Amino acid sequence: MVISSIDLKDGHVVQLKNGKELVLQRDDAEALINQFDYYGEVAVIDLDAALGNVDAKGNTLNTPLLKKLLHHGNVRTGGGIRTVKRAKELISLGAEKVIVGSAAWNLNPENGQSIMNEAFLDELVKAIGKKRIIISVDAINGKIAVKGWTETVDISLVEGAKQAEKYCSELLFTCVEKEGCMQGTNMDYVKQLREAVNCRVVVAGGVSSVPEIAELEKLHCDVQLGMALYTGKVSLKDAFVACLDFEKMPLIPVIAQSVNGEVLMQGFANKQAFEKTFETGKLTFWSRSRNELWTKGETSGNFLDVIRLRADCDRDCVLATVMPVGPSCHTGSWTCFGSDPDEKSSINRLYNIIADRFANPKPGSYTATLDAKRVREKVEEEAEELCEADGKDEVIWETADLIYFISVLMYKEGVSWKDVCDELDRRHKEK
Repeated sequence: MVISSIDLKDGHVVQLKNGKELVLQRDDAEALINQFDYYGEVAVIDLDAALGNVDAKGNTLNTPLLKKLLHHGNVRTGGGIRTVKRAKELISLGAEKVIVGSAAWNLNPENGQSIMNEAFLDELVKAIGKKRIIISVDAINGKIAVKGWTETVDISLVEGAKQAEKYCSELLFTCVEKEGCMQGTNMDYVKQLREAVNCRVVVAGGVSSVPEIAELEKLHCDVQLGMALYTGKVSLKDAFVACLDFEKMPLIPVIAQSVNGEVLMQGFANKQAFEKTFETGKLTFWSRSRNELWTKGETSGNFLDVIRLRADCDRDCVLATVMPVGPSCHTGSWTCFGSDPDEKSSINRLYNIIADRFANPKPGSYTATLDAKRVREKVEEEAEELCEADGKDEVIWETADLIYFISVLMYKEGVSWKDVCDELDRRHKEK
């Protein structure tokens, strides 16, 4: 599958040829990541940090923007990660994985010293875990390239990859000579690399067509794509479909899941169904009984608006995160895996109802009458009542009251439950 790349330099989104020549620059990073997240993972790279253009605190002109982007979907990040402290910070800010480049290597090993920076990598694995680490095996003329591709290490790509695999869950291979040129990557290097290691391999640098992406997928390699996306040479929707294993599964199972994590239904899709989904933004299947395309909700009006799609590891099943418009089951149930006609209560559902009450106040709505002062008073009052609650039933009752008023206060301050969960996640990852 394709991992879309957002490269940052001087506070802008850029694309460079061979890592040096500026080809394009734009300032819509948040819109881009929302677009890219629809189809898969996103890599955010701080090029200034990679080149060492940092201040005393390790920040660059890209830092404020980078922090905003790390909570948008499945994001990995890299560029100038030279300390364990920096890697932990990026994970705590929302990055799923960090990409380590130059710091992973000993530039001038002596007296039998390992080519890998073992002291750093051992500490990094201990701090954040091997599964969160990606090591760059960038290459110039078959040699590992470091320091923003300005130097090489005296080890071949394949041997370097074998050594690096001990410390990471993925390798990111960039053929520097091909980077930004859109003339295809070096497939010989890719095949050698794939045969040499067992971990996930992501290929970057020069990939410029959907057939090439499909060929790399058959080699069990993913692709990190930049220039080809920005110039329109590759369409993410075409790449997504091309990577699915229709030879194994002519009809791909598609699981629809609500944004709150509840499984709603499951259907099947062929290429035409995926194309219709991309065209309309509404989940579309292939009806095996009628032998035709059908968009969920085209008769009932109970559409499933697609938020994002994710293919599984074998590329023979797709998880669709959707926003349901009404019940999903033809029986009138909210989900095909239950009989309740309504969505189950959850923190996020409560928040959405509160948001609707303020946006579309109904006569007699208590929620719509709560101003900033009153809701704070109610939070204090309900917190005190919870502390004084006696027994399980009272604790449940008072907790429900408190959560309701906290949610109203959060809404008024523009804070979502995702923001709160992200903060809890950040604190967990700091430890």
